[in-house]
Amino acid sequence: MTDEIAVPANLHADRPHPARVYDFLLGGKDNFAADRAAAEAGLRANPNSRIPPRENRAFLRRVVRHLAAEAGIRQFLDIGTGIPTAPNVHQVAQEVAPEARVVYVDNDPMVLAHARALLTSGGQGRTEYIDADLRNVDALLASKELRAVIDLDQPVGLLLIAIMHFVGDDDDPYAIVGRLLDALPSGSYLALSHLTGDFDPGAWEGVAAVYRRSGVTMQVRSKPQIERFFDGLDMIEPGVQVLPAWRPDADSGETPTDTQVSVYGGLARKP
Repeated sequence: MTDEIAVPANLHADRPHPARVYDFLLGGKDNFAADRAAAEAGLRANPNSRIPPRENRAFLRRVVRHLAAEAGIRQFLDIGTGIPTAPNVHQVAQEVAPEARVVYVDNDPMVLAHARALLTSGGQGRTEYIDADLRNVDALLASKELRAVIDLDQPVGLLLIAIMHFVGDDDDPYAIVGRLLDALPSGSYLALSHLTGDFDPGAWEGVAAVYRRSGVTMQVRSKPQIERFFDGLDMIEPGVQVLPAWRPDADSGETPTDTQVSVYGGLARKP
């Protein structure tokens, strides 16, 4: 990886991208007017829209720490990485296991530019970034960058954090996750989080409508629909939960309500 940020010209700055909207909602500055407009429209539809990104990042840290420290996972495939926001996956994993290896995947040129510069590993471990679309599973799995970093004969932590609600039913999201898991050996894990309309369907349908008008698919799903992503896997306690209830840190502070969070998450092991 390089040390310089060389931003590609083809940023499509005239339309929002989920990674840049997410960056804005987290308080970042790597976004454009179209991203901010979409985020602000989403906040008008649901004033709690800043809370899910924050809780997703906290869940990601907890689940990676669990995988590295308790499950012995040493290689991670993080799909839908987003613009780097410390601590990133490799930082959390390598704090436990300096030899941990991480492949990041996203399809936004700005994410690519920042990832190449900032998502760099410590000495013992390794990181790589793939510019790929989650829906093109075959190309992703065949990537030479992935194969150079991840040994698909050894267990992998597959991270699908806040990404599958951007895959509509027309693209068969369950088949996508199934094909990814089929490529991983026994002992691998799936960590997944997903927006839900269970607690405030009107507000989240309003947010989804904002995204659709901007040309971005968003589909919130119910808890049973989200649990279906884990079919055939062995769930890790406490199962699929609203994010703050999944193995919270002792010093997590005041917990937002289920309605404010409106994201389920879970972790499961491939038998």
